[in-house]
Amino acid sequence: MITLLTDFGTQDVYVGVMKGVIATLCPAIQVIDLTHDISPQDLLAARFNLLNAVPYFPADTVHVVVVDPGVGTTRKGIAVATDAGTLVGPDNGVMSGVWQQTAIQQAVELTNSAYWRTPDPSTTFHGRDIFAPVAAHLARGLPLTQLGKPIDADSLIRLDFPPLVRADQSIQGVIQYIDRFGNGITTIPADEVGESRRRVSVGQTSLPWHQAYGDVTVGQALALVGSHGWVEIAVNQGSVQKQLGVQVGDSVTLQT
Repeated sequence: MITLLTDFGTQDVYVGVMKGVIATLCPAIQVIDLTHDISPQDLLAARFNLLNAVPYFPADTVHVVVVDPGVGTTRKGIAVATDAGTLVGPDNGVMSGVWQQTAIQQAVELTNSAYWRTPDPSTTFHGRDIFAPVAAHLARGLPLTQLGKPIDADSLIRLDFPPLVRADQSIQGVIQYIDRFGNGITTIPADEVGESRRRVSVGQTSLPWHQAYGDVTVGQALALVGSHGWVEIAVNQGSVQKQLGVQVGDSVTLQT
């Protein structure tokens, strides 16, 4: 199957056109929309959503990501085979969260125009003219090596957050994503959470630890492990972003 993740929204025909290109080349393939509501050019949000979606798909899935503020410039178009699936999109770090969780098998720059929709692609819509047809060819069984020239995996652009900072009784991470509910999802994974009494602090605010949003009264802030497997700060039936003013990149400390 093929998945699509973009910042195109659904008001315009861009997503539908990409699906039309895929259907023309591979009409039987299943295409799944991960999301098209990434904020325009928000690479970090796309990175987070992709890395949390890929583990739930078969390893032969082709994942297409088009959040691409550098479209038409010298940035590379790439296809990267990993143990968890094949990723197709721009070399701008948007797929690098997946690479932190699974091994890269091989990577190519998409230089072989024989597998594009046209050898003269639009400078503003590589999703239609390059990434969608490449994904369809891969889904039909084309070897990755046919798509272009090999590139060193270490040369791929990465978007990385600061590493966790560990002290005797605390772990410090940052907020890596804020979802549509206004929840702040941190870079602290669930397996870092011990069994002892915990609290989470952000700025000057200390938040109690709970198992579910409904464990506190409506409007109260809390910390918990979200379904995505990361420590999260939230407000029951509210927005921690609005209530505490938190933003991506803000420091969060877990008292272990």
